[in-house]
Amino acid sequence: MNNPKTVGDTVSLQNDGFQWEKGKKKVKILISGGGTGGHVFPAIAIANTLKEIDDSIDIKFVGAKGKIEMEKVPKAGFPIEGLWISGFHRKLTAQNLLFPFKLIHSLWKANSILNQFKPDVVVGVGGYASGPTLEMATRKKIPCLIQEQNSFAGVTNRLLSNKVNLICVAYDKMDSVFPKEKLSLTGNPVRQDIWNYKGTRNEACKHFVFDNTKKIVLILGGSLGAKSLNIAMKESSELIKSNPNIQFLWQAGKLYIDEYRQYETAQLSNVTITDFIDRMDHAYKMADVVIGRAGALTISELCLVGKPTILVPSPNVAEDHQTHNAMALVEKEAAILVKDKDASSNMIQTALDVLKDEKKQVELSKNILTLAKPNAAKEIAQKVLSLVNVSAG
Repeated sequence: MNNPKTVGDTVSLQNDGFQWEKGKKKVKILISGGGTGGHVFPAIAIANTLKEIDDSIDIKFVGAKGKIEMEKVPKAGFPIEGLWISGFHRKLTAQNLLFPFKLIHSLWKANSILNQFKPDVVVGVGGYASGPTLEMATRKKIPCLIQEQNSFAGVTNRLLSNKVNLICVAYDKMDSVFPKEKLSLTGNPVRQDIWNYKGTRNEACKHFVFDNTKKIVLILGGSLGAKSLNIAMKESSELIKSNPNIQFLWQAGKLYIDEYRQYETAQLSNVTITDFIDRMDHAYKMADVVIGRAGALTISELCLVGKPTILVPSPNVAEDHQTHNAMALVEKEAAILVKDKDASSNMIQTALDVLKDEKKQVELSKNILTLAKPNAAKEIAQKVLSLVNVSAG
């Protein structure tokens, strides 16, 4: 990302001609949404970039009580308030019976937060809290921007699209669901340590105690873990054992680590199992092939690091959006798709086939790099600031 240049009190964001006069007005930005890391970490990246542009900007978050944002946002140094809100399940459940009451309460609470904080702009990143917050903000004619991470738009953002001022997206062809005149193709913000990594492969291998001379497969199940990826690793024990010169870093996730570390695969000398990867920058750097789900944040990171990628979309997400995300890459020959139901039989063999095919590795790396959006956070921050003093109509 190109860093903002400062001349006096005016910040110029390179390559776009946008200028921002630092400290001229006390600006307040409210950012709402969350529920998953794919919503929360891009939101934090946007907030950090806004503070880099002008550290006088006052930023506050609104999240859903009990969700990941209530922990991660304060750790990132920003205040947050929680709404009593959750998703609506398609089956009749006790939670669904509570949904109308939660929604009314959250609309009331969001209205109260808006009245107290008085933001100049409200940003929605999707997730449970985003809906009530932006609904009340648009009613109050506060300028609003939403950021859609996925190639298949979430319900909340689709409902809000006609009410907000701007929509930042990560994939093309989104004008089929959003008003074309409001769209900006910015990409998804990613953590600074991923796109600005300065270390070497050798340093990365030392961190994980891996042999720098051997090929490495990185399996990303996310912080909680991906059951089908774990089962595939478990059932590929003989295949992995027969390839001792290939090393595997296996993120099993905290929900599954105790169970899967007991299986034979986890005991193999060329396999390292962990519940959480503390240094994703190192992990990406040393990997020769990456296997993972097709969440928006993971894909954005993979596009930046340019690694040969095998995507195993989760079928257990709203609107099957991970398959849509994966296909957006597969259609450009930027990744390989393995269906979730085929993971046990095909996942590891596909990774080994890629490692044996240097031409395929080069092709995948080259194509996925063309989809990278390293300036996403900066571009979105610029769009946010462009709405200051704009009437929502």
